[in-house]
Amino acid sequence: MPVQKNPLGRNRKKPVACHRCHTHKVKCSGDQPCTRCRQAGCGDECQYTLRDRKLKVNERYPTLPYLAHWSSPWGSILRSHSYINQILSENSQLKEQLRNPYTPNPSPASTSDTAVLPPESYPSLQNPLLGERAWFYPYDSSAPPIYMGEAACTAFATRLRQFLTQDPNTAHVARTQYTPESSLLEGEAQWPGLAQARLLVKIAFNQLSRVYHLFLRKSTLEQLENVYRLPSLRDDPALTCKFFSLFALGEVYSSRSISSPGSRVPGTRYYVRAMGLIPILPERPGMIHLESLLLLSLYSYFLNRRHSAYMLIGSAMRLGLILGLNHNIPTRQCTDPIEREHRVRLWWAIYIFDRMYTSKIGFPLQIRDDDIHVDLPTDVTAPGAEEQFSDTAYLVCSIRLARIIGQIIEKIYSRRPHQESFLQREQQLLLALQDWVQSLPAHTKLPVEGSPPKHVVSLHLQFNQCVILATRPILLHALFQQRAQRENHEDTPQAVITLSEACIHAARHSHVLIIEEWVNGSLPMYGYFYAQYLFASAIILVMSGLLPSIGTAADLESLETAIEILHRMRDHGNLAAAEFYENLKRVKQCLRSCSGSIGMHHDARRFTQEKSHHVVGDATHLDQALDPSSITPIPVPGLTTEMAFLEPTMQDFLGRTDNEIDFVHPDVFLIEESTGIDAWPTTFWTS
Repeated sequence: MPVQKNPLGRNRKKPVACHRCHTHKVKCSGDQPCTRCRQAGCGDECQYTLRDRKLKVNERYPTLPYLAHWSSPWGSILRSHSYINQILSENSQLKEQLRNPYTPNPSPASTSDTAVLPPESYPSLQNPLLGERAWFYPYDSSAPPIYMGEAACTAFATRLRQFLTQDPNTAHVARTQYTPESSLLEGEAQWPGLAQARLLVKIAFNQLSRVYHLFLRKSTLEQLENVYRLPSLRDDPALTCKFFSLFALGEVYSSRSISSPGSRVPGTRYYVRAMGLIPILPERPGMIHLESLLLLSLYSYFLNRRHSAYMLIGSAMRLGLILGLNHNIPTRQCTDPIEREHRVRLWWAIYIFDRMYTSKIGFPLQIRDDDIHVDLPTDVTAPGAEEQFSDTAYLVCSIRLARIIGQIIEKIYSRRPHQESFLQREQQLLLALQDWVQSLPAHTKLPVEGSPPKHVVSLHLQFNQCVILATRPILLHALFQQRAQRENHEDTPQAVITLSEACIHAARHSHVLIIEEWVNGSLPMYGYFYAQYLFASAIILVMSGLLPSIGTAADLESLETAIEILHRMRDHGNLAAAEFYENLKRVKQCLRSCSGSIGMHHDARRFTQEKSHHVVGDATHLDQALDPSSITPIPVPGLTTEMAFLEPTMQDFLGRTDNEIDFVHPDVFLIEESTGIDAWPTTFWTS
């Protein structure tokens, strides 16, 4: 009797071997676990490679009567085809929902034919800080609304105030503390005397050249001498713009007189003169024009004109692309090694500024890393090179950190969909930060004893800010969880504690470094970035003081210290400090008025009550002179930059695989809809 063939015309496929049998090249039974793994006592390790099974289905089916019976072999194919069509239809609808998250829910009639899973079945991959819609805030009814990037520290402070007040409509503090355009039309500066010009340029060199590469030092000094020896060179708009930009920075860095809040920022007149030469962009840009744009963008932060700085660096970025600075230029086309290296370093200065500015205001990156094909800076052995360039290793560290900043903005603060879960992205960023701090050259690390150089302090403050940016959504999530756990009596998951502790450690370290700079008298009174780092760390330490399981009530004392220092900087004329000071005032007001409703532990509540007589904004308290020697850092001994990455729980988190990351308490990180905060998706950790 002939053997009956398979109705589908195919022989049964042999089972695929498990990983262990495949490695040993032995036959596998195909069971779960297989026979050999059971005999070896490792049945738990028996795993198979997942394969995509393909089923070939004809578009036309034979019109035989028995095909209508679902129990027949062809009926099985028809059922498979129907199921595939259903899956494809659902997949198309899901893709459409991802492309347009604001599409209203379909009517019941439209879903009767095709079964669609409920939206909550699809996990969100966003940062829990982000809502579905962009965040705007208006200045007044007659002006268009301004976009508020979630990466901005002031935006995060508003999120904290929304938590404290339990009101999602808590308004953002509008930024009005900046130099308006009307103040930039009041006269221009003339060329200073040669002696004064030399001093201003050398002061700018001393403050900038060790941190950024914005010019060739020796060549710039030679150009300055030539301009004063040959007055006809002053007719060159490029040279005039560059030197007046340097004069502006030199004057603001060297200012030691106390100004009133309404007076101009030192160097503004020089800035106005230089900006007057910028609007007409050259069709054939030169390197001097790029140098001027970088210098002017940096000075714009002293005026707290962050949007102007962002536009200036955007112009520099595009002019750099025109010059091809993002590519290596052949040696035959640029034979001078100093000029070639200047091109390389100037491009990376643009890159660093773009990433740094983006992290301050939350705007998109202006160029992708994939579009950059130029080498990193290297030491030049040509004669006189050491007089032109600063430390190469330090600059490379800054570039690597700027690259991580860009990754944080893309992975944490962007609204585009991601394939990795939120925790996977957090792990990737923290691994990159750990690698950065472990690979630091010895001379760029903070010394155990003695005062570190200012540019080294600046580098480590930037690193701490990266850690804060990457992990502070977790810390804010922990605050919401604490409120929810008061009723459920649940413990905070270890992953939240670990990442929150890293954020708090970075904030404490930044706070201590800034206080030490203040006590030593080396904190720039008009500087933007130190004021911003102090503000960012104070917000984190306030949140730490509200979490008894993670932080301490003593962290709340940093709020008083930050308010005092920012108040002094504001009275000195620092516009950015005035903005941050106003935001901290609002946080303290919310903290004092909402201490009972947020479940603040006893020590933190007692702190707010003891400090209640220090009413924020009370002139009798804040107008008192602040003695720098009376300010002491948070009493946390042994703070180091890498300490957070040495904790066993952090090493355990960084060593987990992607699958292990996704199963870290996926069911407990759900935010109740009753909070009313639209900045939270339905799920948090799942992929």
